[in-house]
Amino acid sequence: MEKDSFVKSVSRALQIMDILSNERHGMGVTEIAKQVGIHKSSVYRLLSTLVEYGYVEQDEETERYKLGYKLLEMSSKLLESIDLRKEAKLYLRKLEKLTNEVVHLVVYDQGEVIYIEKLDGNETLRMHSKVGKRAPMHCTAVGKAILAHLPKHVVADILDRKGLPPHTDYTITDRQMLFQELERVRQRGYALDLEENEYGIRCVAVPIFDHTKQVIAAVSVSGPTIRMTNERIEQLHAQMRKIGQQISERLGYR
Repeated sequence: MEKDSFVKSVSRALQIMDILSNERHGMGVTEIAKQVGIHKSSVYRLLSTLVEYGYVEQDEETERYKLGYKLLEMSSKLLESIDLRKEAKLYLRKLEKLTNEVVHLVVYDQGEVIYIEKLDGNETLRMHSKVGKRAPMHCTAVGKAILAHLPKHVVADILDRKGLPPHTDYTITDRQMLFQELERVRQRGYALDLEENEYGIRCVAVPIFDHTKQVIAAVSVSGPTIRMTNERIEQLHAQMRKIGQQISERLGYR
């Protein structure tokens, strides 16, 4: 196979997997072909290869295709290989026990944050977050905690690419205002999300640094506005800064 043709086939296979990831009940060949924009026979050949290697599976009754368990296996191996998740677990549990609220651990990736751990606490709270999901940086506490410690040109590039779309009426959508907010985050050592990403939810987050002194992650505590009052946030942020420091030290940060 010619190099260009091979690259195109790989690209289309990845596109198919991406499309299937958004369909819980699977899709037929015709549906996939319409979205990818290629002939059904080409889609069928790509699907057959993906099925052979376990990345896609076909329901025998409906003949619809969906993602295979091979991806779950790979995801598990990836999560297991991330030392950050392992080193942070104990401290996340301490934070969960201390607050009884939802605790998140996220990593920075390509201008967004990815949730790699979530502890639900003992209190009732419904949030959109889940392990493996991506979230914007400008309107989340974890995102702002990381943005505040990235080089300014990197932050500017992220904003150029991602923009500042509003998620609620409280989202910061002005570039200059966001830069001012990030300066406050640097000065006080923690970031806040005051219903900027989800209505009724307030979060406080702290950054995590690795052995090279680069910010790589963030930890947050999230709760409803009725519990996450200004007074409670004031009580929490010192303890969270300490936990952020401890996790960073476990990663070699000094």
